Amino acid sequence: MATTATQVVLDTPAAVFQLPATDGKTYALDDVAGEKGTVVVFICNHCPYVKAVIDRMVSDARVLMSESIGFAAICSNDAASYPEDSFENMKRFAKDHDFPFPYLHDETQIVARAYGAVCTPDFFGYNADRKLKYRGRLDEGRTTPPRAGAPRELVEAMRAIATTGLAPADQKASIGCSIKWRDE
Repeated sequence: MATTATQVVLDTPAAVFQLPATDGKTYALDDVAGEKGTVVVFICNHCPYVKAVIDRMVSDARVLMSESIGFAAICSNDAASYPEDSFENMKRFAKDHDFPFPYLHDETQIVARAYGAVCTPDFFGYNADRKLKYRGRLDEGRTTPPRAGAPRELVEAMRAIATTGLAPADQKASIGCSIKWRDE
């Protein structure tokens, strides 16, 4: 069942974190933040919405990273209930899709809760001061590619934030699978 990202308050500061990555390193927010802004996206390996956008997301991440905008992906799903989202499978997923950014494991789910993440994919775009300016989608594609010539919403929003400090007023929420929370 699809879940829509909830709106959060723009200008909220990015939550700090320190998480292990699929490349064997540990990354903090400072390590992934870009000079002109930062994107933090919550994804997982098994979600059909993520699988449908992953190659476009990687391509757009490369563009943004080349423009001094940091990028990181975080998997917060409960791997005990969803083994396809295990750390070992995250490593394979990152390699198979040639991630140019860190893919971080939020095993405790503390980071997802701090960000208010609700679905995969769930995009958070921050300005250079690490204030939330974009909580939208990658593009209009869901489980199918976007129409030819469709706006690259995340790229365009982050470019605007980096150059003018202003986010687009019309931000369309991301839709995807719900984050798979651990039983508490």
